[in-house]
Amino acid sequence: MNFWHDSRLLNRGANAIFAAVLAALIVGALWLVSQLPVFTLRSVEIEPVAVASAPLPLPAVLDNEPSLRHVALPILRATARDQVRGNFFTIDLDQVRQVFEAVPWVRKATVRRVWPDGLVVGIEEHRPYALWGDGRLINTFGEIFAANIGEIEEYGPLAELSGPPGTERVLVQRHRELIQWLSPLDLKPVSVSLSARHAWSVEVDDGSKLLLGREDGLPIADRVLRWVAAQPRIEARLSGAPELIDLRYQNGFAIRAVALLDEDGEPVGASPKNAPGRRSGTKR
Repeated sequence: MNFWHDSRLLNRGANAIFAAVLAALIVGALWLVSQLPVFTLRSVEIEPVAVASAPLPLPAVLDNEPSLRHVALPILRATARDQVRGNFFTIDLDQVRQVFEAVPWVRKATVRRVWPDGLVVGIEEHRPYALWGDGRLINTFGEIFAANIGEIEEYGPLAELSGPPGTERVLVQRHRELIQWLSPLDLKPVSVSLSARHAWSVEVDDGSKLLLGREDGLPIADRVLRWVAAQPRIEARLSGAPELIDLRYQNGFAIRAVALLDEDGEPVGASPKNAPGRRSGTKR
């Protein structure tokens, strides 16, 4: 069959060529329209965004209001002016997001177009929860971020957390649990550590240190709650808070204190005239 003598094939070929040319013309026209000055970016609006859903409860000093406490608007505007280029159609929103998320204290940025020449950038700020062991901060999502420590004075003393890489959120969760477990004693954990062997230790705001051990055998919660139940009776026999409470035992615990008092309130093993500075220990 000769192609040039088949009218149907000729018509189909002509239609295909016409469609291709038309499509090219449309694409070209759209490209030319997209380059018109009216679509050149002229405004980048910055707005604070509240944390959508914090995985852990926020401490009382923090809130979920959409506000920027540490990210300076002049810095964000300068970032937009110096690093955001393009027009309404050609701007790479993901690239813009990365630019803003590189600014200190910015946890997350969301970017959307506003017809015909603008962008709106939503900024979610880090909410500091605790100090991490290497001097950085950890937020309420259990994520580490770097910031000037002098900027967190408004939050008061923050707890100190430390552990192997990748355990940040576990440490935050355990700290929140300890706050709840120790609340009947009106005590708070000021430092929580997880060793390379996954053994837990806690420093409490009365100066005591709790050795909790590893998460095997008796659950950590049961060990702490056992101490909480016994602590009022033990405290009555001590001259001040115990230095060390070892909760790694299955059937009890051991304590190390400056002095143990008898029923008359006198140091065990010392006369009333002796200073109660002798170190002694007791096990339960």
